[in-house]
Amino acid sequence: MIKSDEKELPHCSRRNFLKQSAALTAVAIIPATIDTAAKNRLDEKYAYQLELMPVSLEINGVQKNVQVDPRTTLLDLLRENLHLTGTKKGCDHGQCGACTVHVNGQRINSCLTLAVMQNGNKITTIEGLANGDQLHPMQKAFIKCDGFQCGYCTPGQIMSAVACVAEGHATNDEQIKEFMSGNLCRCGAYNGIANAIKEIAK
Repeated sequence: MIKSDEKELPHCSRRNFLKQSAALTAVAIIPATIDTAAKNRLDEKYAYQLELMPVSLEINGVQKNVQVDPRTTLLDLLRENLHLTGTKKGCDHGQCGACTVHVNGQRINSCLTLAVMQNGNKITTIEGLANGDQLHPMQKAFIKCDGFQCGYCTPGQIMSAVACVAEGHATNDEQIKEFMSGNLCRCGAYNGIANAIKEIAK
């Protein structure tokens, strides 16, 4: 409501005033925004190029020499750079075990280590277990014992299962459950997984 001592400007409503103000502000800041964005893209481009580091790895028996951003995880190097997509990205926080690989014979969560930290090491992924068309005994056991359903977690389960037997943690059910507790299966195929491990362990 307009008081008696206030006068409304002719042909100028509050809504029109706000629209015009917003338009003028946008025109004023657009050039600066474009310049800043272009500068940021340029800075990122050169920063990325300067930050690349050489990494030498033996992956599944093959020597690989790559240039990687030092922030790249081993998981992303395997999947995005080397296209070894058998290693799965599940939680990306080391809680599900889908990304399990072997480094110098020891299982690790590849999402929790940087690629540059593994320089000079030997990496084995699920692709490296089989010998051509000849499956690894653990892979055969998983098929025989129905140790999977959807299959998404299966590569990580198999890599941990191989380590479980190799490290002598498969002498009884409790040992197997404890050792494999870092690998989650949303389908609940745990009985089949345990049976596959026992099949190989014996």
